[in-house]
Amino acid sequence: MSDTWIRRLNSLQIALVALFILAPIGWMVLSSFKPSSQVTAYPPTLIFSPTLDNYRQLFQTTPFASHTLNSAIVTIGSTLIGLVLGVPAAFAVSWTRITWPATVTLMARMAPGTLFLLPWYMAFRELGMIGSYWALILTHAVITMPITIWVLLPFFDNIPRSVLESAQVDGCSVTRILWRIAIPLVMPGLVVAGILSFVFSWNYFLFALVLANGDTKTLIAASFNFIGEGATYWGALMAAATLIALPPLIMAFLVQRRLVSGLALGAVKG
Repeated sequence: MSDTWIRRLNSLQIALVALFILAPIGWMVLSSFKPSSQVTAYPPTLIFSPTLDNYRQLFQTTPFASHTLNSAIVTIGSTLIGLVLGVPAAFAVSWTRITWPATVTLMARMAPGTLFLLPWYMAFRELGMIGSYWALILTHAVITMPITIWVLLPFFDNIPRSVLESAQVDGCSVTRILWRIAIPLVMPGLVVAGILSFVFSWNYFLFALVLANGDTKTLIAASFNFIGEGATYWGALMAAATLIALPPLIMAFLVQRRLVSGLALGAVKG
């Protein structure tokens, strides 16, 4: 088979994968501009008159701005905690070559969220923290910290050991080596870890569904208000889903070069 045909097959494969991934997103965005009666019409209507009624209903029936602020507070807070705790932890695992702490955090990340929900609820209820931002931030940090550790481990592992040992011989403490030498060298991985932590925390709804109240409910949890026993407001739900998806997409677009290079660097060198 010639190189031309191989390139064509590769292009076709990429196009099919892209279509498979982007089709649901495109359908969601289009549905948010459809009249409510046409969102679930069968066969689907591809030609329609766009309307903003779904977005009007969304902003009129829900405190959308308040929920957005709640999501931002919880997501940024949990991402920062995950980075503050995860970066030194990843460096310590790489420095000592003791991997079991990272494995434990990975097991905690892979376990279903319902496993932690009851203990978290009972603990926060005793502390009077149900409905507080800190309850959500701390629980979401359980998600973001393992991501940070495992994304950064390959980057720390691939720093030449001689560089770190030379700094230690020159009198640098381990803390100073981390902040002055290691972190600048793994900055692409730090960007990847931050973005992935942000996305996972932003989209996580289980803890917010149980631990939040009306004042701290996040966007992803509030969007389920449009699903009821008698009727589901699909148009408003699609509008909410479209707006919820925007912040991670915008962030990924703005730092796409660092994101792609960081993922590739970690994959190749790890």
